[in-house]
Amino acid sequence: MKTFQNIQTEVDAGFLYRVLADNESEEDIAKIFRQMSEIEHGHALAFLKKKGLPESALPAPTNRAKILKTIGKIFGYDYVLGVLLDTEKSISNAIIGERKKSKTTNSISDTAHVTILKNILSNGSRVSGSNLARFEKRHRSVGGNALRAAVLGGNDGLVSNFSLVMGIAGATSGQSEILLAGLAGLLAGALSMALGEWISVKSSQELYENQMQLEMEELEANPEGEEKELAMIYISKGVPEPQALQMAKNVISNKDEAHEVLVKEELGINAEDLKGSAMEAAITSFVLFAIGAIIPVIPFFFMGGLKAILISTSLSALGLFLIGSSITLFTGKSIWFSGLRQVIFGLIAAAITFGIGKLIGVSVIG
Repeated sequence: MKTFQNIQTEVDAGFLYRVLADNESEEDIAKIFRQMSEIEHGHALAFLKKKGLPESALPAPTNRAKILKTIGKIFGYDYVLGVLLDTEKSISNAIIGERKKSKTTNSISDTAHVTILKNILSNGSRVSGSNLARFEKRHRSVGGNALRAAVLGGNDGLVSNFSLVMGIAGATSGQSEILLAGLAGLLAGALSMALGEWISVKSSQELYENQMQLEMEELEANPEGEEKELAMIYISKGVPEPQALQMAKNVISNKDEAHEVLVKEELGINAEDLKGSAMEAAITSFVLFAIGAIIPVIPFFFMGGLKAILISTSLSALGLFLIGSSITLFTGKSIWFSGLRQVIFGLIAAAITFGIGKLIGVSVIG
């Protein structure tokens, strides 16, 4: 069973790398994605051969992979790359773990495919410094994390407000009290999330801008030293020394490009990442939290009592299942397993707060 799961993982990865290649404008980077697709296809065939199965037994890409392709088409293919890199890291860790258990020797193929991508790129004789910088910006894409953050933002709103609503419902049967508490919880939580996101983005931008200014001063004061440092960085990544020296020289010849590459290589900062709006991040965080938080409140706009509680619980359970199912885009686990797990945890949290509300309500009345 594990072997067939591995085959499917390789098929999906090969399919997604091919999607990335077909939608990549830079030929050097598209070539890397095509090679990675071929590597994944080769892995799948190797697994089939190990099981004594013909090539015709190779499965088609899963619905998960097709959904990710659609997400890429709508939101951008960096999201797909982000998910792929997470998947590769998980596969690499699993292989290394199995080798430790069986006490077998590690292989270079055990390392994350992120490393393979770097090696393919650095060994290409026609790869320029700017293309290397661009690839690594994509390589460290937060696309997967951004999708995950969207899902988890909705989950935070749903679970926290569902628990709050059930706690108030346990303490009182009044429709208006529950509705007021639910809306207050929605606004308080969403505003807190938005303010936290705004502060986080703004403070990071200010810190990075200060570091970038210092880097620009160093570049203007000592360009030869910065060129040597950049060449050493490329060499440490496996780029042959002559090519690394030429790449560094090409980069330093253009001050603006050199500054962008240096702040990324030395400070780990991507200049384009600083263009994001703190207010936009805050509004997004507010909306994602509010979408999840409004779900358990909806029935109390129209009714109260046990019927509203049951409908609220049903809607929240459905929302939790959808969120759990969405998480499988990143984990590759069973939709039913992830969805039901999310429902169980959410219902347990709501049941605890409902019980506490009952106890507090009884003690106040008594």
